[in-house]
Amino acid sequence: MIRRKLVSLMLATTMVAGAVTGCGAGDGGDSGDDAKGHVYYLSFKPEQTDQWKAIAAKYTEKTGIEVKVQTAASGTYEQTLKSEIAKKDAPTLFQINEPVGYQSWKDYCMDLSGTNLYSWLKDKDMAVKEGDGVYGIPYVVEGYGIIYNEEIMDKYFALDGAKASSMDEINNFVKLKEVAEDMTAKKGDLGIDGVFASTSFTPGEDWRWQTHLVNVPGFYEYKDDNISDKAEFEFKYNQEYKNILDLYVNNSCTKASMLGSKTVENSMSEFALGKVAMVQNGNWAWGDISKVSGNVVKEDKIKFLPIYTGIPGEESQGICIGTENFFSVNSEASKKDQEETIKFIEWLFNSDEGKKAVTNELGFIAPFNTFEDADNPADPLAKEVIRYMDDESLNTVSWNFMTSMPSQTFKDDLGASLLEYITGNKDWSQVVEDCKTEWKSEKEAIAE
Repeated sequence: MIRRKLVSLMLATTMVAGAVTGCGAGDGGDSGDDAKGHVYYLSFKPEQTDQWKAIAAKYTEKTGIEVKVQTAASGTYEQTLKSEIAKKDAPTLFQINEPVGYQSWKDYCMDLSGTNLYSWLKDKDMAVKEGDGVYGIPYVVEGYGIIYNEEIMDKYFALDGAKASSMDEINNFVKLKEVAEDMTAKKGDLGIDGVFASTSFTPGEDWRWQTHLVNVPGFYEYKDDNISDKAEFEFKYNQEYKNILDLYVNNSCTKASMLGSKTVENSMSEFALGKVAMVQNGNWAWGDISKVSGNVVKEDKIKFLPIYTGIPGEESQGICIGTENFFSVNSEASKKDQEETIKFIEWLFNSDEGKKAVTNELGFIAPFNTFEDADNPADPLAKEVIRYMDDESLNTVSWNFMTSMPSQTFKDDLGASLLEYITGNKDWSQVVEDCKTEWKSEKEAIAE
């Protein structure tokens, strides 16, 4: 169980809450089999396409209810949803990734406050709410940080002159930098091409840097101000962000000039093949790493390290834990389709067969009280997330980007700006200024 509550997602505005069928429920035309209703899920994660389709087929075989799954390409979810939601056969189940996302899709979000799924949620503050209504329910808790191969690290620690003797000594940026730079100098002895896998900056593949990594300085800025959202982002800890980004780039297996063509899949493959010792990503990455042909990373040797940046007091920092994954049911779908969609997701998170699929096929750490400890995923990175969640000596870094980042356009523009910096075409001060200016502009547009 999460020992510290994540940032509350309760929105300040008020609206009249509908019944469980939500505003607009039943106004849309029937889709699929008129007698039964059907489910159409627009998925967010390309890396889980096969798993979701297998689950859909299993449910259809069991119930006779058609479950269609379509997956948006990486970085195109909002665009794909806009296209699909306008069709007669629109998604009945889709994802909003934050309260900001809810503001874009609120006209299509059914009130789920009366569902079993919401009643099962361990921490109801995690849900996306407005007034008395519940319009987005988180379906997975995830964690991210610096993933490392313990075998390579142990090999380094055994070398003469190593800057540390174990991972326990690496609990701040100064030590991480010292070790990483020494490993780069000794990469021939270690048999690696670089310490860190490629920082992927192909458009649509840069979310680890323009969203996940920015969350770390964002978390501390919000913590200093004791707030959960800001109209103006100071980027107070931009130098600390620059610290870790520079460390990734300067100790990478790929030259900075080539990073604009690298994908997340490239970096996962580099790590899986033992070409590098570390890569920033989340627990979902185990699926990608384990399926790489020639993978050499053993299950008991893959671990998490917090993302250290040089912020004071980070010795007690844990990994980043939270979620950006919220189920919403289409309020414009027919009542039959809504009912079957809710039945499908409640089967998934309550039945023995569904929970096994969630745990073993999707690898989710579910935030519902229908799951016992024995139901948690067995994959090594999920175990690491649970280990960090249960360590009361460490402070979890919550996912502040869920409530704060103003738009996907902002993220994409920041990613492009960061690429210009690492390829030498933009000063860091200009990256910071552009980030602050666009944040303010986007927030003002939302306010209007």
